[in-house]
Amino acid sequence: MDSVLSGVASPTDFSFSVKRPDGRQYVYSRGASTLQTSYSSASTSKLVSAVIIMRLVEQGRLSLASKPQDLIGTWPIGGGDPLLNMTLAQLLSFTSGLTIEPSCLDDGTSEYEACVTTIGTANGGTGITPGQQFFYASTHLQVAGLMAIKARPAATWQDVFLEFKQQTNLFPTASYDSPSPNNPALAGGMHWTGEEYLAFLDALRKGELLNAGSMGQLLADHTASAAIVSSPIAVAPPDGLGEDWHYGFGLWHECQSANFNCTPGTRVSSPGIYGAYPFWDRSKGYVGIVAMQGPSNSIPIGIGIERSVRPTVEQWVACQ
Repeated sequence: MDSVLSGVASPTDFSFSVKRPDGRQYVYSRGASTLQTSYSSASTSKLVSAVIIMRLVEQGRLSLASKPQDLIGTWPIGGGDPLLNMTLAQLLSFTSGLTIEPSCLDDGTSEYEACVTTIGTANGGTGITPGQQFFYASTHLQVAGLMAIKARPAATWQDVFLEFKQQTNLFPTASYDSPSPNNPALAGGMHWTGEEYLAFLDALRKGELLNAGSMGQLLADHTASAAIVSSPIAVAPPDGLGEDWHYGFGLWHECQSANFNCTPGTRVSSPGIYGAYPFWDRSKGYVGIVAMQGPSNSIPIGIGIERSVRPTVEQWVACQ
């Protein structure tokens, strides 16, 4: 694996690691990158946020059928608007219909709840019916996160994340801090190390974070009957892969095809725009990560690094 990875083209240093079901781990790092290097998460945080929220669902704090107005007193979407019917399940699967991203999502001076209200206001009146289309955006998880905060109940997302860390001993140095701790983007605002994220994936794989019912929901294909309207994966190379992936809760169902013809849940992942690529090959039972922070539109780069070495990794995983 070393020889393959040493020959891979990458615009920035990176670390790569995979962990087998028996606990054996392989690590490769290039240049200044290590598994202890702190990286900006971009969209890799989507899976983390979804798991945290699903744990609160498990605890009975809220349900997948909960609606924003059930928990958020300032939610502005009213009767007569089809968006009034959006559920937590649709928010977690990006099929809620919240397709317009207001600027407050990237504004560190904005306040979290006020920005969620702005999301609702900006999307009101679009006429979109929840559940009909998949639209990759930061809006969905931001609203879902405020629902979780209210349901817990907690003062901020930082309190919710701290409780998760204390309960699981995961992500000891990680933080939700972008664009600011007061207005963290749940869909892309973490900093983590590759070591921390791989431990999270391994705990998820072992069933230590969610029960069987919750895991089934997380790993279901929630976009099988939805139109894929916006997907960074479907974009033609070099900015995307030109592939048709489906979505669960905070994770992609991978499919190396222009039309989705794969078994959902076989291989799932949560790649980020800077190239970081955490993945779980459920068919072969191993987890792994490409940890890096390259330029924007680096999703194909991180995935390309992994694909170049995948045949060798699979041989290593199968070796007794």
